[in-house]
Amino acid sequence: MHADIHLKLHQLHAAELHREAATTAPRVPGPALRVQLGWRLVELGLRLATPAPGRPVTLAA
Repeated sequence: MHADIHLKLHQLHAAELHREAATTAPRVPGPALRVQLGWRLVELGLRLATPAPGRPVTLAA
């Protein structure tokens, strides 16, 4: 394939991708992975610290 044709194909493909990106709605980013992981760890810690119903609570003296 000639370099001119190859370059033209790339330009057409890039233009098509730009058009497609311009017509789609912008994505709203969710919370960062670090924030999600932090909240999961908080939930896990609360679950471990909360006594299960029906189990006696023993306090260290």
